Amino acid sequence: MQYLTNKKIKPKATKQKGFILYDGPSVLDGQPIVVIATMETSNRKTGQMVQTWIIRSDISPTDASKIGLDSSVCGNCPQRWFNGGACYVNLGHAPLAIYKGYKRGIYPTFEPDLHSDYITGRKIRLGAYGDPAAVPFEVMESIAKMGISWTGYTHQITHKQFDNRFIDLCQVSADSPKQAIKYQSMGARTFRVAMEGDALADNEIECLADSKGIQCIDCMLCDGASKNIALTVHGARKSKFKTNLIQTVEVA
Repeated sequence: MQYLTNKKIKPKATKQKGFILYDGPSVLDGQPIVVIATMETSNRKTGQMVQTWIIRSDISPTDASKIGLDSSVCGNCPQRWFNGGACYVNLGHAPLAIYKGYKRGIYPTFEPDLHSDYITGRKIRLGAYGDPAAVPFEVMESIAKMGISWTGYTHQITHKQFDNRFIDLCQVSADSPKQAIKYQSMGARTFRVAMEGDALADNEIECLADSKGIQCIDCMLCDGASKNIALTVHGARKSKFKTNLIQTVEVA
């Protein structure tokens, strides 16, 4: 025989795809930007890290790139599409989809008391698109330290609004051996994009994803503190890499 029950069954919590971590002005030019963290990824190189996306909040990434307004999130990066550069990010895929989701209101504002379980104990990628230095340092540092470790890259070390504290949080991007030497002398760990066949400096290692097939989530050396890394230029636009930036220098 069966009996009725008066037990209250708690509804299952809605599984969130992502959260708004910052919505405010860009440090680089004061224009409106948003930082959105997504919980899952199909990126086989990084593995299942929390991905953070830094985009304009008032215009799509594709449109912003076409008219140069992506400088709010990409600063003076020479690899921007607007500059004819070799940026490997396909703006019409994930960045555009995330922007559209943001406009539809699918991402709630992150509240630590309610949402910390989504990030605690995980590894975080700062800037799957967009430069972390476009965001106030205190915000990006708090995002990084919500997890157990992080990776991040900044191309803004020469930008007039650059916060030097990012040197301890992110790899500093370099487009030539000469740049790498200069930035290292400023205290940075560098991530150098190289032409195929370029030599490694004695103080560099090749990206382990390229050399050994190790996912970022299992490597985590691009934390601004561990190693100087070099990577052969890649992506659909690699032929546009500005070879004039590559200085032929001997690195002892």
